[in-house]
Order: sequence, then C-alpha cells, then structure tokens
Amino acid sequence: MRPSSSPSDGLLGGLSGAPDVDAQLSDPAVLQAMLDVEAALARATADAGIVPVPAAEAIAEQCRAERYDPAALGRAADATGNPVVPLVGELTAAVPEHARAWVHSGATSQDVLDTALVLVAVRALGPLLAHLDVAVEAAARLADANRDTVMVARTLGQQAAPSTFGLKAAGWLTGLVQARDRLRQARAAQPAQLGGAVGTLAAFGPAGAEVTERFAAHLGLPPSSLPWHTRRQPWLDLAAALGGLLVAAGKIALDVGLLAQNEVGEVAEGGTGRGGSSAMPHKRNPVDSILVTAAARRGPGLVATLFATAVQEHERAAGGWHAEWEPLLDLLHVTGGATARCARMLTGLQVRPERMRENLDATDGLLLAEAVAARLAPAVGRRVAHDLVTRAAAEPSFRAALLADPEVRAHLSDTELAEALEPYRWLGSAGRFVDRALATVREAGG
Repeated sequence: MRPSSSPSDGLLGGLSGAPDVDAQLSDPAVLQAMLDVEAALARATADAGIVPVPAAEAIAEQCRAERYDPAALGRAADATGNPVVPLVGELTAAVPEHARAWVHSGATSQDVLDTALVLVAVRALGPLLAHLDVAVEAAARLADANRDTVMVARTLGQQAAPSTFGLKAAGWLTGLVQARDRLRQARAAQPAQLGGAVGTLAAFGPAGAEVTERFAAHLGLPPSSLPWHTRRQPWLDLAAALGGLLVAAGKIALDVGLLAQNEVGEVAEGGTGRGGSSAMPHKRNPVDSILVTAAARRGPGLVATLFATAVQEHERAAGGWHAEWEPLLDLLHVTGGATARCARMLTGLQVRPERMRENLDATDGLLLAEAVAARLAPAVGRRVAHDLVTRAAAEPSFRAALLADPEVRAHLSDTELAEALEPYRWLGSAGRFVDRALATVREAGG
C-alpha cells in the first residue's frame, strides 16, 4: 500500500480537505519548505559576508525535497524532538566538504520549522483564497438574483415573519467577505523567524539584523522586528482568521441543510449523482452542507489548541511549540476543504421561490401578525393592538379571525387588512440591505 503523503490521500482525508490546498500541506511540501529556509539562510548569511558565496550556493543546490525521505526523517526525529536536526545532518552530508561547516549557520531548529510552517501556510492559503473568491462570487449572485424573493424568516427555530432569500444570501456574503479580509491580513503579516539559540543571533555578531532582513527577503516574507520564539501572535492571528472562516462557511452550510429538509424544501444542492444513500434509494442528502458543517465543528478545538499552546516559558518552549505543528496543519486542511465545498455548494445551489411562497402562506397570514398590530396601534394603542392580534392568532384561521373580529374591523377596512397581510409590504429595509452588501463587495473589487 502506498503511504499517504497528503491529507487528501487517505481514506477519510479526502472528505475534509481540498486537493490543491492539501498539496501544500503534504510531507514533501513541508520538507521543501524547510529546505527553502535552509537555502535562504545560507544566501542571507552570504549576503552579510558571514558565509562564503560558493558555500552558500552549494548548500542551496542540495535543498531539494526529492533528495530526502520524509518518512525516514520523521523516524529519526524521535531522537531529538523535531525533524530539523536529522534534516540538517543529511543536508550537511550531501553538500561538498568546503560547505559543510556553513550548513544551518547561526540558526536553531525552531527558526527553520517556524519559518517553514509560515511558508506552508502562505502557500496553502493561495488556493484556499481562490476557493473563497468563488464562494463570495456565488453568494453575491444569489443575493442579487433573489433580492426580492420572499420567504419565511425563522427565529429560535420557528417561523417568525417575512424576509427575502436575497437578504439571507447577503448575510452569507457578508460573513464570507469579512472572513476573507481577516485571512488576507493574517496571511500578509506572517513573518519569517530567525533568532538563533535564545533569540539574540549572537552567532552573527553585529550583522544579525542585516541577516534577518535578507533572510526574510529571500523567502518573500516580512521580517519580524524581533524573534517570536515564545511570542506566538502570528499563529494566533492566523488561527483566529481560519476559525472565523470556518464559522462563516458553517453558518451557510447549516442554513442550507435546514432549508433543504423535505418538510421545508426551499433549496437543494446541485450536482448529478451526489447525495445518495447506501440504504434508501430515494434519498438525496445535502453532502456539501454536511461536510462543511463537520469541518466547522472541528475548527474550535483546533483553534483552542493553538491558543492554549501560546503561553510559553522563557525564550524557548518545552512542549508548547511542539504541540502547534499538527493542529496548525489540520486547521489549514479542514478550512481548505470547507471553503472549496462551500464554493461548490453555493455555485450549484437550486433556489425554489415557489416553495418559499408556499411555506410563507401555509399559516394563513399568521406571519404578518406584527404588521396587523402595527396597523391597529395608532387607533387603539400598542398594548390593545397586541392583545387583539394575539387573540386572532389563537384561532384556526388567523385571516378569518381578523375578518370576523368587530374590534379589528372597526379600525381596518378590507383593503387595509389585505395590505397588512401582504408579505411584500412587510420587508422593511431588506432590499436596501442586499444592495448595501453587494455594493460593498463591488467596491472591494470582488
């Protein structure tokens, strides 16, 4: 059996990840990021005149992941607590003798692994954000196309009052856009890590500051003002942004799953051949909704782990640092999968306006009770109006009870009552809110 090198390669991993995101999270990808860090370190120290240029180039030449075995490095890591030490040993053996003394010069294992994981995250967020852009565009189209599609709004699990599907989609859209903004900011701010053994870069003498700047530049990352070995704010910002995106996608997935229930039937997921059951041939399960919801349930635990590990002792942590690696990769994995599935779900979502109207009319005008009370209040006062409408709402037919109530009819004509019971007249600023959400996205350029 071929060993799994990517989170999407396994029996279950493909249900929670996205192949293009997971390709950046695989063992070879992490290994290549570590080697990219070693190459950048060699070149940065050469720039500063610390390492001979020929030695730096010889080191960089050997920094190719295909020359090393990730599984073997992982086994060897058990002896030292991290995979950098055995990698440095193999890299040193691979370079010409004249360059061996300069491998990993001035750095510590945490510098390499922290910066490598920054590279992995930045690279994985490229395809993840591309999926998010697709989801944003799909949500915007749904909001625009259904700006005035009337439907039931539900609060505390119950039918409440009229709203529009456009407003619901605009809410989805706004959540995704806000999450995207935070994630873009967190990605752009992920810094290189270089501090040496205790964060002083003593091995570089007075050239330490220059080396850190050149090191970050070679990697295309922003430099850090000082090492962040036990100051883990970059990871916390990233974890919070990923967790927020999972919440935004999870909210959409939960709504879709509820709206797709047979008893509601207001939307359905698209996709031919998807959603089948092993036992019940008639079923068409909302698979993307289910899997995105599952990812959103996993997110808080992973985010919490990264926050829990962030309180670290002195200059280098014993255990807290080590506890971050897999939860960070897992969080990127599940967020990538959730975002890709959210994009697919929204792109193919089937909206059923006729069913929305049927559900809205099913209670014979009861959802317009607030509108009727508002019509009565100027004449009889708010409290009396509320009591009159509450009394009518207790009858089998709300509309018939209003028409038969002399106290109501004394103040509302047939026309006025009909207008009060028309959902389109009780949508408030729903349309304007949709327009506002769409305008915000257009102004942001996508």
